[in-house]
Amino acid sequence: MPSAFPQRAQVVIVGGGVIGVSIAYHLTKLGWRDVLVLERHAITAGTTWHAAGLITSAGMTDDASLFMSIHSRELYARLEEETGLSTGFRRCGHLHVATIPERVESLRREAAYAKRFGQESHEVGPSEIAELWPIADTSDILRGFYVPVEGRANPYDVAMSLARGARTGGATITEGVSVTGITRDGDRVTGVITDQGTVEAETVVLSAGIWSRQLGDAIGVCVPLQAAEHYYLITEPFGVSPDLPVLEDPSTYGYYREETGGLLVGLFEPDARAWNLEAIPADFAFGEIEPDWERVGPFVDAAMARVPALKNVGVRKFFCGPESFTSDVHPLLGESPEVRGLFTATGLNSLGILLGGGVGAVMADWIVNGHPPMDLGGYTIDRTSPHEATPRFRRDRTVEQLGVLFGDAYAPGWTAATARGVRRSPVHERLVRHGARFDTTTGWEWADFFAGEGQPVPEVAQSWGRQPYWSLVEEEHRAVREAVGLLDMSFMCKFVVEGRDAAAVVDRVVVSDAAGAPVGRVVYTAACHGGGGMWADLTFTRLAEDKFLVVGTDLVSRRLEALLRRAVGDADFATVTDVTAGYALFSVQGPRSRELVSRLTSADLSNEALPYLSSRYADVGYAPQVWVQRVTYVGELGYELHVRADLALGVYDALFESGSDLGLRNVGMSALNGLRIEKGYRDYGHDISNDDTPLSAGIGFVVDWKKAAFPGRDALVRQRDAGTPTERLVNVLLLDPEPLLWHNEDVLHDGEVVGEVEEGAYGYTLGGAVAIATMRHEAGVTADWLAAGRIEVVVDGRPCPARAQLGPLYDPKRERIRA
Repeated sequence: MPSAFPQRAQVVIVGGGVIGVSIAYHLTKLGWRDVLVLERHAITAGTTWHAAGLITSAGMTDDASLFMSIHSRELYARLEEETGLSTGFRRCGHLHVATIPERVESLRREAAYAKRFGQESHEVGPSEIAELWPIADTSDILRGFYVPVEGRANPYDVAMSLARGARTGGATITEGVSVTGITRDGDRVTGVITDQGTVEAETVVLSAGIWSRQLGDAIGVCVPLQAAEHYYLITEPFGVSPDLPVLEDPSTYGYYREETGGLLVGLFEPDARAWNLEAIPADFAFGEIEPDWERVGPFVDAAMARVPALKNVGVRKFFCGPESFTSDVHPLLGESPEVRGLFTATGLNSLGILLGGGVGAVMADWIVNGHPPMDLGGYTIDRTSPHEATPRFRRDRTVEQLGVLFGDAYAPGWTAATARGVRRSPVHERLVRHGARFDTTTGWEWADFFAGEGQPVPEVAQSWGRQPYWSLVEEEHRAVREAVGLLDMSFMCKFVVEGRDAAAVVDRVVVSDAAGAPVGRVVYTAACHGGGGMWADLTFTRLAEDKFLVVGTDLVSRRLEALLRRAVGDADFATVTDVTAGYALFSVQGPRSRELVSRLTSADLSNEALPYLSSRYADVGYAPQVWVQRVTYVGELGYELHVRADLALGVYDALFESGSDLGLRNVGMSALNGLRIEKGYRDYGHDISNDDTPLSAGIGFVVDWKKAAFPGRDALVRQRDAGTPTERLVNVLLLDPEPLLWHNEDVLHDGEVVGEVEEGAYGYTLGGAVAIATMRHEAGVTADWLAAGRIEVVVDGRPCPARAQLGPLYDPKRERIRA
């Protein structure tokens, strides 16, 4: 081994693409200089070198992606002053066009959202578009949105400038060194193995692009990404100005920018192809893929039709190269759930340059401070599921992902078309019989709504308006409020913690008192990180002195399992078992739920025998040991039945056989969303995430302040002692029954923007759209402040009168759930 090659570093970053050097650069800005970047070939040799270099915020509809795109843009604009190397960034502008009304509405919403971040977007009509892009056929374009400060950069120059900045800050970047493995001691990373020896490290960052999955597999870390073919062509010069704006046209799946006096025309076709499912060759450096003209030719023709002049221009280069894609076209960021200290920053879905500066900033902050600096719930690697790494899933899902990234998923109503049916409830076929329309997350098929047995399932289109199934959802909603409904919640993740030290293990994870909970008690609580933000909200139930059931949303399954397993100390006698697949979860809710379940059990379900937030084993139908919990997520009298999978179908059938005269009906997730928002119940991954604390989320009651220690306690104490939160979730109801709320709509207080909708739905009981919204006020978000102001929510550009309050909009005294 050469003497100059380091044997140890505080942080080792695997991969010298734009992401790796950006993380190194940002770590040095935070004062960490013992940083080593290892690149197998040369900087940019993987996929960075052939990127198109678009610098836009198109499609960015959450805080994290918009921050990362804007941070990248402004960093690239000023980096030359710091490093002396230009990034090639040019503010030529960006024009995003729409040819259908629904997409116009989507782009209009995106522009309004970006305005909160100080970004101005100008809505333009066909004549103005023709002025901005005179060589385009604008005959079918309805509207466009023009952002003058955006543009393009040179990917190679971006990476080189970041690398020089990192080196100047003290980081070491070594090229020509192959990382062949990662070392670990138990569940903690210890370093990397290279062709020049082992390097010890406290932290390892896996930013190896299309090779990341293979390196993760070798150490038992699931990194579900897949390389896909990505095409663009470069024309011969024909007098195109370098100031021509970047043009994105989802209707042709094409993007266009100037390149040396000609055009670069890129594709994100809706019928894509995975590349090298088994493994990416180690020697694939500055590599290209043989183009398949027969497959992509029709898409190229459609894209080129937007610019008629291209018919008479020669093609200088027809390029195909790999880009890594994920199951939901979001990057894989953060600490892996399997190995502590091993971070991933990979799976950029062809947006490595566009997001690279921002990814480096958030990753460096996370590594240094131990938790995400903002809401990264849709980007953390632990949101994914192991099945996403299987060859078949990667092959099938990749087909649609390029089109999805470029705009196929543009409005409510979209759902993935590929790789479906991966995980199914034990009663899935019964739901099909009852006319369920299914959607999917984490591989689970869950019912959105029900058409009824023998009835056609309405077609669902992407739309910001009322869907054809509107009345069906209303019927399900009213069944729960007025009679009884059954919700199949089997997709919820479930873990059993068992053994002598089970109580201590759970207690180390949550902010509530688990050790002191009596047998049979159900506790709603949260698991927080050191900054006080929530890794998850969950319930735990003490099944016995040495046995707990922990339940959370499916989105936190890998994370919650990791938190529980890491809480088991070396001297503890306790096991953590994922029992999700072993139990169905039926939520029976409504004023007649007690009457229904009582018909099938010998157990006493009265208030005296089974009060709210208590539980017990009971026979239900033929099932002898069903765990029955008196809880609700809709604000009604109700029960959750945890039924062994092999007995679940019989229990489901028995409930419907016994409940027909009580008005029992299946209830889907669309109805659930409206029901729970009417009641103000939070939903992790929608209303709350890792940047929300229990106090800012309005669920401070879950915190046991007498508890001496739990993750995030010091931060929460500081927040509590600072007084009323200046940013808080509130419950909102529109007073006009017609407008709908979805997500990201501006909330006004006396005409001033003070927040935004996190999640909206329709409250059929309350007679209007309801939402959980974030609101901000320097003097504190209080009930008096809300009541003293004029509350409005902006829908379709129009302020709509609303009511906002801290407490529930429905049954604020909780009389119905205690009935």
